[in-house]
Amino acid sequence: MPRLFVANRGEIACRIIAAAQALGIETVVGVSEADRDSLWARAANRALVLGPAPARQSYLDGRLLLHAATASGCTALHPGYGFLSENAAFAQGVADAGLAFCGPTPAQMAAVGDKLAARALARTLGVETGQASDALEDAGAAASAARSLGYPVVTKASAGGGGRGMRVVQAETGLAAALAAARAEAEAAFGDGRIYLEPFVESARHVEVQAFGLGDGRVITLGTRDCSIQRRYQKLVEEAPAVAVPEAARADMEAAAARLLGAIAYRGAGTVEFLWDAARGQYRFLEVNARIQVEHPVSEMVWGIDLVQWQIALALGRFEPPARLVPRGHAIEVRILAEAVDADGGFRPAPGRITGWQPPPGLRLDSGFAAGCQVPPFYDSMVAKLIVAAPTRALAVARLQAGLADFRVEGIATSIPFLRRIAGHGDFIANRLSTRWLEGAFMAGVRSAA
Repeated sequence: MPRLFVANRGEIACRIIAAAQALGIETVVGVSEADRDSLWARAANRALVLGPAPARQSYLDGRLLLHAATASGCTALHPGYGFLSENAAFAQGVADAGLAFCGPTPAQMAAVGDKLAARALARTLGVETGQASDALEDAGAAASAARSLGYPVVTKASAGGGGRGMRVVQAETGLAAALAAARAEAEAAFGDGRIYLEPFVESARHVEVQAFGLGDGRVITLGTRDCSIQRRYQKLVEEAPAVAVPEAARADMEAAAARLLGAIAYRGAGTVEFLWDAARGQYRFLEVNARIQVEHPVSEMVWGIDLVQWQIALALGRFEPPARLVPRGHAIEVRILAEAVDADGGFRPAPGRITGWQPPPGLRLDSGFAAGCQVPPFYDSMVAKLIVAAPTRALAVARLQAGLADFRVEGIATSIPFLRRIAGHGDFIANRLSTRWLEGAFMAGVRSAA
């Protein structure tokens, strides 16, 4: 009988365990000492303590994870998102240990995990990438590149994602400091301090294409997502499809995503990200995320599928492509954080024990927490994702507003009140959004109200 090792924590660990169990597959989860009594530890057939709470001594220790997986008789491993999910060396270690990896091959990770390499591949395939510099050797090279591109520019880390290494630079006087800070952050986060520059677009939409490669050049695309509501480049709200972008442009992005991933015979779930320049009516390729994404549920709700089950089935040679897929309606996801949000919009982590947990009935909630659970201070602060779906965006917004109004959490502070303000804002209701909206117009309103 197949046995799956879950190399992650929180809501995605719970999702993977549930998906595997639905397929009749046993699960083993590796946990830190801080998570030994967690919901995911209880949900799996077996939980193994990896080590102390710090992630580098548990969830980021590939040697420990592989030892736990092989010693427990697992035949496959799912990395979830974050941690080692896009680490090609870890994926290679999984393969070398004789385990099936629920994700792309190490070579595919290397091909698209590096943004500069992915941009070069995209250009050869005729995918619009827009202007960008090469990797910058020093401040002099950065100044020359920025003058050529035109201010404002944004620094980008060639490795990794999650907004690490990103700094908006309005003029040359701030470039050297921004470059140094971006390089240091990228080096600390990814062990790779290479930085490049792109022109910064003030009024843009962050659009993603959800894709699933079969490993033989065939790629299933599952529409678009709009992930424009961001704080410090971290997404807070995601929806599918990206209805603010013209349908023809969305179709072009899907075709570009399929061409890009098909060229490397990509295997499994992946997301191809684009920037939609609303003022110019143009899109450009940003990067590929070679893993399942936090926001995948909105695509699942629209297409009526389970992407995590697809990942597991493909890795085990069981996947059968659906004969027909038809999208229906609109879905919205909000990330609920264990963070206190000040009146002026400042966010502070709020770990602790949840004493009351009452989600809204009838709505999808992906979470690894409930009443009585301890939210530790060592990891990402997200405790749940609330997902709503409806025939139209307007109805989905109404369901989101009602769901957030009914959600009750006690014992810790959460971002739910902040999300209620977003969901009730006129710009959100009318879909007048951009990647700068939250930190611009919305936060200005929050501060003036305070």
